[in-house]
Amino acid sequence: MDSLPNSFNPNKRLKEEFVTNLTGSSMLEVSALLTIVSILVILRHSFSSNRHFDTSLKKNDNEILGSKDWRAYMATMAVDFLVLVLPNILFFTVLADWTYLWAILLIIVLFFIIALKRSDFPSPSLEKRIHYTKEFISSYRVSMMILTCLCILAVDFRIFPRKYAKTETYGTSLMDIGVGSFVLVNSLVSRQARNVSSVRWKTALQSTSPLIILGFVRLISTAGVDYQVHVGEYGVHWNFFFTLAATSILTSIINVPPRYSGMLGSLVLVGYQICLMRGLNLYVLSNERGMDIISQNKEGIFSIFGYWGMYLLGVQLGYYLFFGNNSSAMLRSNRWAGIRALILSILFWIITVLLDRHVERVSRRMCNLTYVTMVLALNLQVLAILMLSDYIPGSKTSILEEAFNRNLLGAFLLANVLTGLVNLSVDTLSASSVTALFVLVVYASTLSTVVGIADFCGIRLKFW
Repeated sequence: MDSLPNSFNPNKRLKEEFVTNLTGSSMLEVSALLTIVSILVILRHSFSSNRHFDTSLKKNDNEILGSKDWRAYMATMAVDFLVLVLPNILFFTVLADWTYLWAILLIIVLFFIIALKRSDFPSPSLEKRIHYTKEFISSYRVSMMILTCLCILAVDFRIFPRKYAKTETYGTSLMDIGVGSFVLVNSLVSRQARNVSSVRWKTALQSTSPLIILGFVRLISTAGVDYQVHVGEYGVHWNFFFTLAATSILTSIINVPPRYSGMLGSLVLVGYQICLMRGLNLYVLSNERGMDIISQNKEGIFSIFGYWGMYLLGVQLGYYLFFGNNSSAMLRSNRWAGIRALILSILFWIITVLLDRHVERVSRRMCNLTYVTMVLALNLQVLAILMLSDYIPGSKTSILEEAFNRNLLGAFLLANVLTGLVNLSVDTLSASSVTALFVLVVYASTLSTVVGIADFCGIRLKFW
């Protein structure tokens, strides 16, 4: 049914159709895009100093922060934005037709810098290696977050290629990896991966209650302003926050040691894939819906099994790559982890290609086995590339990355609010390329500035 004439969102139906029935691009193109994102981070690190700013606003009520540090902090944030954020906006819009060329050029530049600077870079101490590994993980988390925040608004403009938007049933696209990456990012550094003593399920339910509340807030707010929602993505009432909460609760209730979580995750994924191939996929992908809550939200509910299996695999990978039998403070050598991440990425790419050709094509909507292995391959690829930064002198992080890393959930919530405001105030479908670029740059700069100011003032809103 069309929106009412006095609706907050008169173009709701057109905007929903704009992101419907899409088939995506290729796995190779998505891989090339993520390679570009990763190399931009390394290039920023290569000419960034090791200077760190004290981000506490004041130590006591009588102490006033010096304006000089504030100006230096914001100036550094601006440089970070110009290197880490602005190029990505261009690569996902006006430069989208030259993705492979830019990926090759940036790879050449990266290895040239490594060859040029490696001889002048002394081998870091064990203490520094441990610190570097933590920063590489942070860069990985932030890279995926910034990518997600940019895409959730860009997709509503015509300047954003339809091949990068979420696919309808089967296929691969840049935005398809968003929710999977969110789940995997958190599993790699979770309490389970660090082998920290497990919490009781009641405590786990309390810790995930903010996600559940956010899920209902999103449901109510989108209905209240008649905001466009593609029902085929999660269902009528389900959304991203419910998926995250359900995955967290399941992992806490059925708690296994990290060295065995991969086995359980594999069993869950294989069992789920068998059910899909025996007819569940036809039910999930069907446009017909009953009146019961499961049928209304079949995509979101059944895909939980895929995301849960992915999370469990991520727990064992995090334990294997970074933590081992040691405590969270004794991270393994980052070069060792980088090499193994690269090997595992290649392995998962091979598995993904075989599954896509002989079992079932990639489907984010169902979170099938092929989708899980593709997300694993892409994210491990990003990790492996970022760890090349170990061979280059300079800082291993940036002010912008630190700010986002300390406020991941806050940044994501703010990005959603800003995206909603833009969609309710701008006719994104009719916007010219120049207007779209302007809006995206203002949106990204606003997001970065607010997150930076919050971090400078000592505000922290972490992920689950």
